[in-house]
Amino acid sequence: LIKCFFSSSVSEDLGCRRGEFSRKHYGSVELLISSDADGAIQRAGRFRVENGISDENTDYTPGTWHRTDVHLENPEYHTRWYFKYFLGKVHQNYIGTDAEKTPFFLSVVLSDQNNQRVPQYRSILWRKTGTQKICLPYCPTKTLSVKSILSAMSLDKFEKSPREILDPEIQKDLLVLEEQEGSVNFKFGVLYAKDGQLTDDEMFSNETGSESFQRFLGLMGDKITLKGWTGYRGGLDTKNDTTGLFSVYTVYQGHEIMFHVSTMLPYSRENKQQVERKRHIGNDIVTIVFQEGEESSPAFKPSMIRSHFTHIFALVRYNKQNDSYRLKVFSEESVPLFGPPLPSPPVFTNHREFRDFVLVKLINAEKATLETPTFAQKRQRTLDMLIRSLYQDLMPDLHKVNNMLNRRSFSDVLPESPKSTRKKEEARQAEFVRLGQALKLKTTVKGDVPPNLTTTSLCKKEPWEAQSFCNNFPHEVVCADSWGQSLLVSTDAGILLVDDDQPLVQVFDKTLQIKQMHVLEALDLLIARTDKGKDSRLLVFRLSTVQKDIETKQMIRSKYDCRENKLERTKGCHLYAVNTHHSSGLRIVVAIRNKLLLVTKKYSLCNSLTSRSRPSSSYSPVEEFQYIREICLSDPPVVMTLVDGPTGDSDNMICVAYRHQFDLVNESTGECYRLHHVEASKVNFVAAIDVYEDGEAGLLLCYNYTCQYRKVYPLNGGSPLIQQSASDFHFSWNQVPYAVVCAFPYILAFTIDSIEIRLVVNGNLVHTAVVPGLQLVASRSDIYFKATATVSGTSNSSSKEMSSRSSPQTPITYEMSECPLSSLEGEVPYKNLYKIPLSNLVGRSIERPLKSPLVPKVVTTPICSGIASVPVTHSLSLSRMEIKEIASRTRKELLGLLDEPIPKTEGPQKQEKVPQRQSDSKQEAVRSTSSDRIISSSSESNSEKHHLSTRSDTDTIANRGESPLSNSPFQLTCLYDEDIVDLK
Repeated sequence: LIKCFFSSSVSEDLGCRRGEFSRKHYGSVELLISSDADGAIQRAGRFRVENGISDENTDYTPGTWHRTDVHLENPEYHTRWYFKYFLGKVHQNYIGTDAEKTPFFLSVVLSDQNNQRVPQYRSILWRKTGTQKICLPYCPTKTLSVKSILSAMSLDKFEKSPREILDPEIQKDLLVLEEQEGSVNFKFGVLYAKDGQLTDDEMFSNETGSESFQRFLGLMGDKITLKGWTGYRGGLDTKNDTTGLFSVYTVYQGHEIMFHVSTMLPYSRENKQQVERKRHIGNDIVTIVFQEGEESSPAFKPSMIRSHFTHIFALVRYNKQNDSYRLKVFSEESVPLFGPPLPSPPVFTNHREFRDFVLVKLINAEKATLETPTFAQKRQRTLDMLIRSLYQDLMPDLHKVNNMLNRRSFSDVLPESPKSTRKKEEARQAEFVRLGQALKLKTTVKGDVPPNLTTTSLCKKEPWEAQSFCNNFPHEVVCADSWGQSLLVSTDAGILLVDDDQPLVQVFDKTLQIKQMHVLEALDLLIARTDKGKDSRLLVFRLSTVQKDIETKQMIRSKYDCRENKLERTKGCHLYAVNTHHSSGLRIVVAIRNKLLLVTKKYSLCNSLTSRSRPSSSYSPVEEFQYIREICLSDPPVVMTLVDGPTGDSDNMICVAYRHQFDLVNESTGECYRLHHVEASKVNFVAAIDVYEDGEAGLLLCYNYTCQYRKVYPLNGGSPLIQQSASDFHFSWNQVPYAVVCAFPYILAFTIDSIEIRLVVNGNLVHTAVVPGLQLVASRSDIYFKATATVSGTSNSSSKEMSSRSSPQTPITYEMSECPLSSLEGEVPYKNLYKIPLSNLVGRSIERPLKSPLVPKVVTTPICSGIASVPVTHSLSLSRMEIKEIASRTRKELLGLLDEPIPKTEGPQKQEKVPQRQSDSKQEAVRSTSSDRIISSSSESNSEKHHLSTRSDTDTIANRGESPLSNSPFQLTCLYDEDIVDLK
């Protein structure tokens, strides 16, 4: 099934429909010059200015940024792996040198996937250039060696083979290496500037601030007394008051933040330069400048501040008339892009939202600054020194040790070793764990621990939260595409039409095996690829005809009814791709072994729409297509994507992936150009996504753990310019994906058990959602995926009983099993379909040209004998209203709340009659027993302590008056060592 996803490239046509890719939201670089009162130039510098105002003279306006999602980038609870997953647990550490005689360390642990009991290996490679982290699947029948792990990290050649380090003290040194990634706590400067002040000496000489400045400080944090302060001090003196009496401090999402406020630092009348104040604020990477005055007053410029260390300036102005704040951000030119982008206009009337935005922006800014050459080189020198010093200390001891424990491969448990050896190893592991746990506790008490989500916005609704679409879907999904509000799914039982909370409708029987499909509603076309080896074909159907067959219940087609729908010359095809911009005309490229067949649509969109008035029986949709040309490649393509040129005349390109390379092929001439060569022994191609930065074509090339962005520059004659550009970038996934979805500003990687969410502009990690049994189903419009949950019960339980416990509206966080799905007796795995609305990701709705093909009168249509085995009710014995009522009661019982009347759910109701699914008495019986089963399941699990602690955290939140559970049916809650996914 995974191979099917690889070859069909689910995400090949996503770039354009998710909003155009643009960096203009993150500002533009300007040369800023400051001058003195006489007009003489003092300093100049190049800064990226971000003010939330787009260029109105530009025709291209990517996206509509009415709101900006605020996320911490590369959050520590996702990136500090060694502290979270390794420290205090049994794991193995290795030391070696690469082909250039540079030492490295490797740490490997076998753990479950965030308390979901999905076994996997987590590996960290420590090198002077930084850390590389990957996840590898666990296979009980295959031993994983150290060399295979390093090979997955593109490290195949060694000067000295890796050897295991048995000394438990190595944990201290590795924790120090991880801390070099950056501090979990932050210090920011706050500089008060009066109206008309143009030099840093004037700004630093302000003894006191205005009333509006004091209100701003109160919004940012709490005023604290420095003497005796025991929290994070940010370099301030907490014993002798040498750095002032007071300061401003806050905690945001687990990060401690100390503000160096200019008016609170020591002031000297004799020293006009205020060296003591500049010593702290001038050495802060990020500084807030609060400037008084009207908008027409001379604005602050970073070149006014004499500091080689400060890279980020956040200019804040307060407007008394409408009680709002305006924000403007200056970033030194070398700082990589960071979010969140400022809204347009950058005016905040909600002070709480302004505080959250500023703090997240500043934290992300400091993290981004650490990636500049200045700081990266310093960090690399420090890492190199620490690793070499540690290597020299350990290698003599390793040469002395010569036992079988030191020569073993990873995951060898020595089952046949002598008893004395086993006891020695058990004692070593016990001491290893004890020291690690003590070190973890000490780090936590010291305050250098990565934050967890129990201290962050637990109930914040994220744009990637999914909605339940189809409960207990009983079939294996091969491919799918959205059709209006419905989903057309190719399964082992045929082609089915699925709609939210509606019976399944069969469109084609199981004799037609479709491996790839596109539903083009605007063109009234369904394009599908059947896969039967040499007999595989490309089929073209008219959507209106298919919809008419569903409405009139005339027939369920088989492959024998599709002879007239076969596209000529496509016999033996194994892959096809369509262009994403249909306004310039539909283009299809069909791959038949190493040959590419270019096919286009004859009629324009207008002619196609008017031609629908003709009887569908008068002509076949195949007649609308024409063969253009054939292009020969050196090898059969594995991934294929169409790239639209700027003119659409002779500059359209085809990106193909085969062997160890991505190539660009000109559609008009057939000329082939090398786009990217993959330097790896084994290549697993995932996708090539066409994106358009400010209207210019680019490609996201995804393979193995890597995602590369390459811009394509067309020249005269349509030949692309293939060369390295400053706009190109790359990043690495933590786990090898089988599909990648671009939804600007996000890019989502789908693995077998997780969704990794990053930002397109910089590749920074935003969130990792653990979803056991994950399978991406469709992603052209809204994103649909299939996920596994577990139902505790006996094998002979009825579907009605199971549905009461496995309802997507029932909070099953407390009953989620902590054992492998296949290993527990009495557990029945099932899969649900979920949907992530595209409008939530891109911040705007996508127009749908056609309504859902499931019209009301079809709902009561009995399923024919072709899919008699398909449960019409999706194994749900209760209606959605009844499920919500049960879920609400169960949630209140779990939280210990008093019974309250449950409000009726508002919203449009279906007018058609749905067959009665369960008698009232049985419904009442399920209501009375559902919560008992959940609590019983929780108490019988092996993770009782975890459930109790989770409930305690939730009760605490409930007592504060906050909602402990999100309204979304797909809740993601991350803890330190246990990340829980709630598929309600």
